[in-house]
Amino acid sequence: MLAAMPILCPTPKEHLLDAQGRPYFLWDVDLSLTSFLERLRSGPPAERGYWAAKLLRQAKPDDALQWVTTSDIVELWPDMERHLGRSKAFWAWLLGMWGQRVGPAPEGVARDDA
Repeated sequence: MLAAMPILCPTPKEHLLDAQGRPYFLWDVDLSLTSFLERLRSGPPAERGYWAAKLLRQAKPDDALQWVTTSDIVELWPDMERHLGRSKAFWAWLLGMWGQRVGPAPEGVARDDA
């Protein structure tokens, strides 16, 4: 499903990383993009969920969707949910728009399939 949805405005590569190779969305961790992607793709679901949530919470959605698919998000949702902070409602809504149901609907939001 994600392949049919265009990424409208990803951050240009020259603006994605700082001089040390750290992506802008990892401003609070000294981790290169390569190391981040390794953590995102391997390890137990709880750790992968933490890093995926950090990505969804701190990166622009267009950038985040370069490294995680809707299937990844749905699979890791139980491990990500508590780390998403205020972005949780946005991602639940967006996934719902794409036909992927995760968790309960945000307060005040009706579900078509309920």
